[in-house]
Amino acid sequence: MILPFLTIASSNNRGRGVFTQEPIKANTIIEIAPVIVVDANERVKLEQTLLYDYIFEWGEDLKMAAVALGYISIYNHSNQPNCAYEMDFKHQTISITTLCDIEMGKELSINYMHPEGPSSDPVWFELS
Repeated sequence: MILPFLTIASSNNRGRGVFTQEPIKANTIIEIAPVIVVDANERVKLEQTLLYDYIFEWGEDLKMAAVALGYISIYNHSNQPNCAYEMDFKHQTISITTLCDIEMGKELSINYMHPEGPSSDPVWFELS
């Protein structure tokens, strides 16, 4: 499920990102996407490819990985995101929920290091 007013567009110096074409209220689930789960051995192989920047650590011990379908892998990182994500290991999905009201035309972001929202923990890439 992806709300129909979400779109992918160019993001300022960040490649592509997810944007909204309508205002969104806080605490709105905007996407629930299935994932493809790979075991720890397959994860090692994925980490040697371009997909490394797009996979999620997966499982209770975070040793597996998940390739998210839908728009999930296109949301850009922010230390002060306007969305949070939740991984459902049992149903093999990731959901995105807004943390605040979001204006039409704004980019939607998540915190890669903290699914629940804001933090200043460092990421593995250089922030622009």
